[in-house]
Amino acid sequence: MSDSPLRDAIAIVGVGESAYSRRSAVPVPTLMVEAVRDAIADAGIDVDEVDGIVSDAAVAPHLLPADELAANLGLSDRVFTAQMSVGGAGSVGAPLLAAQAIATGAAKTVVCYFGVDWGSAPGGPYRFHGTDPYKASLEMPFGFYGQPVYFAAVARRYMHRYGLTPEDLADVAISTRAWAALHPGAMKRTPLTRADYLGSPMIADPLRVLDCCLLTDGAAAFVMTSTARARDCRHRPVSVAGVSFSGAAMSGHSYLAQHEDYLATPAQVTGPRALGMAGIRPEDVDFAEIYDCFTISCLLQAEDLGFAPKGAGAALFADGQAAPGGSLPINTHGGLLSHSYVLGINHVVEAVAQLRGGCGDRQVPGAEVGLVSGYAGWEHASLVLTA
Repeated sequence: MSDSPLRDAIAIVGVGESAYSRRSAVPVPTLMVEAVRDAIADAGIDVDEVDGIVSDAAVAPHLLPADELAANLGLSDRVFTAQMSVGGAGSVGAPLLAAQAIATGAAKTVVCYFGVDWGSAPGGPYRFHGTDPYKASLEMPFGFYGQPVYFAAVARRYMHRYGLTPEDLADVAISTRAWAALHPGAMKRTPLTRADYLGSPMIADPLRVLDCCLLTDGAAAFVMTSTARARDCRHRPVSVAGVSFSGAAMSGHSYLAQHEDYLATPAQVTGPRALGMAGIRPEDVDFAEIYDCFTISCLLQAEDLGFAPKGAGAALFADGQAAPGGSLPINTHGGLLSHSYVLGINHVVEAVAQLRGGCGDRQVPGAEVGLVSGYAGWEHASLVLTA
């Protein structure tokens, strides 16, 4: 049994998200404000009850800084503001900061928000990351640049070491698309076959288009408060039973070029920590929302989180365990591959929806424990939520 004072100290009581599209007619900062308002309304509380804000450390503040969000909401007394990591790890790890703030009395009700315009922004993520002087100087001139190229090298190493096949990667894409077909808000809902996958264009060998996450305009948010306060909110609270964050001892520009073991992710650190804090084992998890920027990243984290031995993650998808009706549903909204790419905050929203029991055709029967992972290369967060 965990003795962490933060275990079950807070709960997620409200979620909100925009429509997701390749090119939104509404500016993404506006979508972010609307998502926060929807999350507050979903919690059944007044805007003035929010006194804390957590964002990621890179994308969201660039589009909508916390002070501008507060001004748009008309918050009368914001006493806590924080940034949590970058990109994929930020929103998943945000409950760690919120729990610390709420448990110590620094804040009472905290909102986490995120939005991205990489569908419509010129150059998308390539332009965003291309401003890094290290990438511009040390990677781009030699052709080793861009996330598909990085993860293609990872996938090739995995193939060399464990015998992974293109069909194995296809099964990941097919499984997540099967879940997306059940979600009315998913960007891609047409079912996939192995033939569809193998016929999709190659982006960076061995990764094809269908191995890559979507490009999305959209936003989402969630509201957290103490478990005592959560009992008075509109919906059944979803408790933060465990949460962990870890960053490797190297800078982001070095990670994918110089990491000693391409096939090890920080999930092997954050997963056991978060599960240990919650006092549960991987086999106790009813479903998982795993950061799937690429098919190969989903496999790596599934293994490092303890759901399969190293080199055996593909079996989760080949055998249908991760698909609808399987024993370990993974990415029940379609993930970043088929639902939307808002760097993982949609994973948190989906986990809350599953634990509330209102997901319709894609509902995981008897879901009581969910694990969410957020991956930013050299940084990672794991979040255990319980009904």
